[in-house]
Amino acid sequence: MIEAINLKKTYHTKVKKGLFKREKDIVEAVKGINLRLEQGQIIGLLGINGAGKTTTIKMLSTLIKSTSGEIFIDGVEINENPLKIKQKVNMIAGGERMIYWRLTGRENLWYYGQLYGIPDKVLKARIDRLITLVGLNEKQDVPVERYSKGMKQRLQIARGLINNPDYLFMDEPTLGLDAPIAKEIRAYIKKLAVEEQKGILLTSHYIHEVEELCDYIYILDHGEVILEGTAKTLSESTFETKITVLELAEINPAIEATIQKFALDEKAVIHEQTHAHIMRFESKNELTESLVKLIHSEKLPLSKLYVEAPKLEDTIIEISRRVSI
Repeated sequence: MIEAINLKKTYHTKVKKGLFKREKDIVEAVKGINLRLEQGQIIGLLGINGAGKTTTIKMLSTLIKSTSGEIFIDGVEINENPLKIKQKVNMIAGGERMIYWRLTGRENLWYYGQLYGIPDKVLKARIDRLITLVGLNEKQDVPVERYSKGMKQRLQIARGLINNPDYLFMDEPTLGLDAPIAKEIRAYIKKLAVEEQKGILLTSHYIHEVEELCDYIYILDHGEVILEGTAKTLSESTFETKITVLELAEINPAIEATIQKFALDEKAVIHEQTHAHIMRFESKNELTESLVKLIHSEKLPLSKLYVEAPKLEDTIIEISRRVSI
């Protein structure tokens, strides 16, 4: 398990004051973050640019040191034994960084494996397995400069697994990819957590991606965790009202009058719909039980009845609105 406790990162920058004078300015990139990641779990970091996501990942992956706070990986504090920690973690960035275009896919993996000091025999077998895992068998000996974006990102995943880490930090892993390729990469990420039992920390600007993949989500703003939980609990804690949807097989003036009276009695708002036979009730309470009684007593022609869960995107928009007020 990875556990970050009161993690902080401060930068000292020089700011121009007047024509010749420069003064030091302090930038707090991360302000006391606490988070946990277990093997087989995918957690997400969400926040606008400057929220501290990438800085947090760099501290967890030992690329930069924290100003204060502690990071424990499987019980070992990262500063106590950094070499051991580097064997347990790796980072995968979106885009085309961290791979060499003039080398082939296999040569890239061999190069990074050598940096980790992996014995040749073990490394060859591991590269064979990783190339198969990410589906690059037919292109392994082709220079990377001739790879498509999707192939380059699959190679990035293989590179991130070359040291057989227990934990992976993925910074925008589907950045700039077409929808079908991004879907394919998401499938690989899920496979790594479920089948390989990798602990994965993911950042992404694509909220639907975080909602699809992540078991737990941290929302950052200006270097602080302002909210955390599952997509479901985040939505429930953000919105005070619930949406109950009633779909009827048919509608007529008598049924409309019955529905309007029900909404009035329950202090619910009915939102306008494209189709008259679909009604969305917004209220502080879930209305399914009351609607079931109404359907039976009035013999309404029911088609569907369900509670509409808010999308994570709606939750993030609402949280951002509150933070900016």
